[in-house]
Amino acid sequence: MSNDQGPGRGPGPKPLADAHLARMLGEHQFGALTTNKQNGHPHVSTVIYAWDPDERIVRISTTADRAKVRQLRNDPRAALYVSSDDHMAFAVAEGAAELSEISERPGDAAGLEMLAMTPGFDDPGDERVFLERMVEDRRLVIRIRVARLYGTALTPD
Repeated sequence: MSNDQGPGRGPGPKPLADAHLARMLGEHQFGALTTNKQNGHPHVSTVIYAWDPDERIVRISTTADRAKVRQLRNDPRAALYVSSDDHMAFAVAEGAAELSEISERPGDAAGLEMLAMTPGFDDPGDERVFLERMVEDRRLVIRIRVARLYGTALTPD
């Protein structure tokens, strides 16, 4: 171990450029979504998300009865935290969330938006089953319009 890397002497954080942060969001699909409880404390949940870099929107499919949905109806501020595979870098996407309608009919707007978040299906029958399940599960889409993107990486000088 060098003198530069002893206990308490690791590399310092370096801010990451917007392009690097956007790329990080696109390379992952799991993150931690933070919403605000009515008492002001944060609520954190692990989510699967889809990142649209052109629109700067994070999309998350969830069921209508989740705490995060209730909290976003009361306070739309949200943040998504994503870590690099080695945990030496992170990205945070902050913004106001909007909620789609609950999918009520296979192939409605909410269902098609969730379908677009998937890698796709080879069999059209699987697509139909997916859209039916979105209705059965009472799913909707959380859209975070990213107003602020920030993060750092721990790198040696």
